[in-house]
Amino acid sequence: MNRLARLIERTNTVKKTLVLPEGHDPRVMAAAAKIVKQGIASKVTVLATPVEAADSMAKAGVDFAGLNIEVLDYLATPTLSGKLAGMLYERRKAKGLTEADAAKALQNRLYFGNLMLGAGLVDGMVAGSIASTPDMLRASFHCLGTAKGIKIASGCFVMDMAKPTPAGDDVLLYADSGVNINPNAEELADIAISSAMTRQALVGGTQYVAMLSFSTKGSAKHELVDKVVQATAIAQKKIADLKLPFLLDGELQGDAALVAKVGASKAPGSPVAGKANVLIFPNLECGNICYKLTERLAGAIAYGPILQGVAKPVNDLSRGCVADDIVGVAAITICQAMG
Repeated sequence: MNRLARLIERTNTVKKTLVLPEGHDPRVMAAAAKIVKQGIASKVTVLATPVEAADSMAKAGVDFAGLNIEVLDYLATPTLSGKLAGMLYERRKAKGLTEADAAKALQNRLYFGNLMLGAGLVDGMVAGSIASTPDMLRASFHCLGTAKGIKIASGCFVMDMAKPTPAGDDVLLYADSGVNINPNAEELADIAISSAMTRQALVGGTQYVAMLSFSTKGSAKHELVDKVVQATAIAQKKIADLKLPFLLDGELQGDAALVAKVGASKAPGSPVAGKANVLIFPNLECGNICYKLTERLAGAIAYGPILQGVAKPVNDLSRGCVADDIVGVAAITICQAMG
């Protein structure tokens, strides 16, 4: 059984709800039916006008009869829209947002979905089959903000390994592999903590976080290494201050992070060396290259990018996704909502 199947099994044990804002996409309508039929969410709310819903359902060849799926016309719900607009105004008025601006924002399905999540009307949101990642991030920042103690959102890939690591892990988490191009030390520290939280929610167990570099414990000197060293110190302090149950160390090279014998030689006494299951790359270039190499050369299945660091469970989709991809991301989102 692969990791996704195991995640779906976990979601079957809870009653969580989901909003899919892009009901004008036939892929979303097909996914909504599968999500409910598979028990991933107890209820799905799809945002679409009546015309959009009829057209996309016909193209998807689905019928929601007997399924706990609500098709909500986000442009014709004055009472709910007014409540959500009020929430947005209170959140953003200090930034210059007017009540008229807030009301207008509710005509955007991404804002509507995020605010439903913020109001506790649903437990998670999945979108991005049509919307761009920048639009997704902007709406989530404006409506929800970032998680406690975190200042930046980031993207990770859950790597379902074809063969366990030397430490015996069959799931690794790579970050940032999808959002931040060149994070500074403080941002890199936040990415590391968010990533450990994500793996904790999806896999459980102990999170061993390796801050990766081309140097291990001072074996090389360069400003790029300095950034990782600084990020490690910031993250370790945050973990202690927030009393998080994660082990984090750096700077470590890939072999020192993953192979016990190498870790013992290069980083003796490290609580992470040789055990890492969360790999934090110094920039997006490294993270993106490595996840694709692991996928193509090691036969791993890559789930993501998973959005993390947002105050509530929100996830982005590839615009080239198919319905089954949406189902998989929905399962991950519900697991994140389980905490």
